[in-house]
Amino acid sequence: DRLARLARALSRGGPRLLLVDDVDRAGPAAVSFLARLASGLESGTTALFATAVDPLGAAAELRLTGLAEAELAALTGLPPRAVHAVWLASAGLPGAALALARELAGLDPAADALTHLALNAPSKAAFLDLDTGLIRLLEAAAEHPIAPADRARVLARLARQLLGDPSAGARRRALIDEAVALARATGDPGVVAQVLDSRLHALWDPAAAGERLTTASEIVAQARRAGDAATERRGLFWRFTALAELGDLGSAEAALTAYARAGEQAGDPEAAVVVLARQSMLATIRGRFEEGEELAEQVAVRGRRAGLADTERLVGTLRGSRAALRGDVEILVEPWRALARRLPGHFFEAAAARVLVESGRTGQAGLELQRLLPSALAGSGPRWLGVMADLAVVASRTGEPAAAQALYDALAPYAGRLVVWGGANTITGPVDHYLGLLATRLGRLDDAVSHLDSAAELARRIGALPWQAHTLAALAGARSARDHGPDRARAGTDLGRARAIAGQLGMSGLLAALDPLAGGWRLTRDGDDWLLAADSESARLRDGRGVRYLAALLAAPGQEIAALDLVAGGAGLRVPDPDPVLDETARSSYRRRLAELARQLDAADRAGDLDRARSAQAERTALLAELRRATGLGGRPRAQAGETERARVNATRALWTTVKRVESAAPLAGAHLRASLRTGRFFRYQPAPGGPARWSVRA
Repeated sequence: DRLARLARALSRGGPRLLLVDDVDRAGPAAVSFLARLASGLESGTTALFATAVDPLGAAAELRLTGLAEAELAALTGLPPRAVHAVWLASAGLPGAALALARELAGLDPAADALTHLALNAPSKAAFLDLDTGLIRLLEAAAEHPIAPADRARVLARLARQLLGDPSAGARRRALIDEAVALARATGDPGVVAQVLDSRLHALWDPAAAGERLTTASEIVAQARRAGDAATERRGLFWRFTALAELGDLGSAEAALTAYARAGEQAGDPEAAVVVLARQSMLATIRGRFEEGEELAEQVAVRGRRAGLADTERLVGTLRGSRAALRGDVEILVEPWRALARRLPGHFFEAAAARVLVESGRTGQAGLELQRLLPSALAGSGPRWLGVMADLAVVASRTGEPAAAQALYDALAPYAGRLVVWGGANTITGPVDHYLGLLATRLGRLDDAVSHLDSAAELARRIGALPWQAHTLAALAGARSARDHGPDRARAGTDLGRARAIAGQLGMSGLLAALDPLAGGWRLTRDGDDWLLAADSESARLRDGRGVRYLAALLAAPGQEIAALDLVAGGAGLRVPDPDPVLDETARSSYRRRLAELARQLDAADRAGDLDRARSAQAERTALLAELRRATGLGGRPRAQAGETERARVNATRALWTTVKRVESAAPLAGAHLRASLRTGRFFRYQPAPGGPARWSVRA
């Protein structure tokens, strides 16, 4: 191919050195290209040297580590205090250290190098990541006596950088309170604007959206007084975020346009990427999926070019939001779990739980709900409202009513608002939509209809067709369950409108939920029962373990599920192999005793001692029975019934009991299940001929 020809051409002649710095900033495609190119150069005289943050998986790799502080002093020739500042800011990496040293060389001799770098060194961390080097630099600067204005900005920046530490809430509050007091005391509008901007980061919480809007206006006003265009742009962006949170998307878009124009005038490449990302999000929530993808691709290209640390995660979020609205949810589970491992305490597991429940894996989703709910309810931060919304979806389909009630109470103060994540790179619908789902689960159908009506109207007003379709579908369900007066007719209208929007936009997940019998069969939760519908047959099944096991298997056709996993509703405990009933020592002792008894029987027979013969024979019979009990097929030792065996027995019994109930009410469906279900240590639904094209499973 072309790449092979290029490698051959580069290999000829030479010797030649190719140097590629920061290749991963060009994106995954560039990394893949470089790895393939490197493999084609191995036999030639061309050497390829590339640097990247993460391993490239190509040829020999060396991990670069930072220089020690003493080594950095020899390299830069700076005084000790400046060397320490450069070492903290650069992590000792020579390239970054030399760039910072050149910056310090142009400083006023009276300026403090430590304070200068604490206020100006760029952060290398993505959103919610901790830049430990910068934090240590700021902490070092805060320990020394400096001018009040500088101290205010140092403390404010430190509080802002600590946003990624969920345990640092009290410390952030103390730092930013001192910083604000110092800033206001200086009377310097530029210092006030910068500190207020950091305050909104440090104390980022959904409850303060109204305060955020007010503070954003003050940031803009103070920054304009100071002639600080960069901080003014940040104030404009805070205004966009707060207006979006409050549900005023029209005004939010006007604020985003003002931010975009200010960025264009300043030639700010980062602002251009931020605007493109929000335009991609807005296109997606309005159902312009292709436009959203095109804009996301521009975000990827321009974000890498601008060196934004958040680029890959931002692009992944934009594409994930689009996939979720269209119903392509299976691909999202592992990315969310990976983020949860990387950023503990920020509840990325909630997004994974929502994806699990929307893909029919209700058991696993329910376990995540149990694990997360206590800590999530006590949490806060820029992602908190989105976490509550994701858990609300899970609780509306599985879990105990108490969980649904706790989430309803947590979300109720935000009725009328939108679920905005962080800086509004993701918005997942009206809060009233989630309140309506929870109210339906709790049987409070009047409240459910009221919330869902409000959510549908908000979605209609802002043109968010995918949200409108999802909410109308939920509203149809709530009206049908309530069944008051015109509810049935209005439910039909809502359902028809939801189906029409979903069909026009290609929302396959919602279409499957709305038309579960189009070539498929359905198993759905209906109050305290489950309803199985299969062509012309149907069966109503009482909730219990067996029907839940059946739902888990039908939701994952062809996949083996361990008995322990099935019983646990998710990943089961890894249980060691069970011990044998009799160990080798005991079996050897039994055999020796049997040999001795055989000799005693022979002796008793020869002596005509019937009593001794009967006694020996009775003991021999008992020992043989015990050995048979402890021995399986082929004479192998039989294991004790451990957790796995108990899970297998219990799950098998419960599952076949449920199948028998299906057979009594829906014989054809029951026959299909009996022919398709496999039991043992691993369970599987392997569809036999004569069954549905697919199953729709909703708990």
